[in-house]
Amino acid sequence: MERDQRRDGDGEGRHHHVVQVPASAAEVAAMEETSSEPADRSLRQKAAAMVASSMETYRSKPLSFWLLLVLSAGAMLTAFPASSLLSRLYYNNGGQSKWILSWSAVAGWPLPALLLLPCYLAGKAAPTPLSPKLCAWYALLGLLSAADNLMYAWAYAYLPASTASLVAASSLAFSALFGCAIAKNRMRLSSLNAVVVITAGVVIIALDSGSDRYPGITGRQYALGLVWDVLGSALHGLIFALSELVFVRVLGRRSFHVVLEQQAMVSLCAFAFTTAGLAVSGGGFPAMRREAAAFRHGEASYAMVMVWSAVTFQLGVLGGTGVLFLASTVLAGVLNAVRVPVTSIAAVIWFHDPMSGFKILSLVITVWGFGSYMVGHSSTKKASTN
Repeated sequence: MERDQRRDGDGEGRHHHVVQVPASAAEVAAMEETSSEPADRSLRQKAAAMVASSMETYRSKPLSFWLLLVLSAGAMLTAFPASSLLSRLYYNNGGQSKWILSWSAVAGWPLPALLLLPCYLAGKAAPTPLSPKLCAWYALLGLLSAADNLMYAWAYAYLPASTASLVAASSLAFSALFGCAIAKNRMRLSSLNAVVVITAGVVIIALDSGSDRYPGITGRQYALGLVWDVLGSALHGLIFALSELVFVRVLGRRSFHVVLEQQAMVSLCAFAFTTAGLAVSGGGFPAMRREAAAFRHGEASYAMVMVWSAVTFQLGVLGGTGVLFLASTVLAGVLNAVRVPVTSIAAVIWFHDPMSGFKILSLVITVWGFGSYMVGHSSTKKASTN
């Protein structure tokens, strides 16, 4: 109802503001629908922009690129958890040597070399010349990989698989730190938040050390396992950053066969270092035969654990190197850490690892840290692209 003018009894005119009063409930609903249209339109525009950005990113790369990236990511998310579970299975069934377990991880070094043969025989690729500088890098990465495997072998000797995988999630934080310091990746606020959150998850695990300790494992051994796990995660992050540096500065990111060459050479160097350590400190191959004879389910079971440990570890590292080559240290670190919930749940199901409230809290905090890292990196990358 509108009122434009109104006169008093003395004839003086007084002006009033126009006031609109809804005449019915239908009119009220219409007004509310009109006011919500901009918000709905804004949400639709954001969704459409996200879809358009995703499609643009997809079309900017060939199908072979996405196929290799999916295969590499899938190898990381399946092979690494399987390798962790096999390590715990080795100890649960009577295995004792950390050197033997480390050796089994790199004994599969011919696998990436075999994958290279079709590329060479078909004439689609030529071997990368081995310069002294490149050989030195391969030897350094091989030595670091051998040390990393030995640290994780010590960690799995004293920690449940679910706990060891949760602590190993700190590799994401170290990947971010070393990626910033060595590969010159930017340290974003989301990365810093992920570092703090994941560190808090590791601290929670350390404070709850008495709830999931295996029988026969002392408090000192459990603490030692945590220390070796954190050190191994730090070294893992360093290896990721140095590998990216090799691709950018030395190899130049030429093609995917370079990934196979790098993995074969690094694994071969790690195999040589680990074999030497096994011969000197681990009792050599006679110790392996003694372990096989005393293994709980027989020598055939022992051989299967050794073989699949070698295969799964090589597939996981090959997948990680592929993701690093096709994308960056960021995505490799994220996928390496995303496997934590998979490993923890599988360990609870197969090994009946205790899952205390503190461990569940640590798992939730760790996943939160992953999410923060991924969302922050995605948003920053999108902003820099625009």
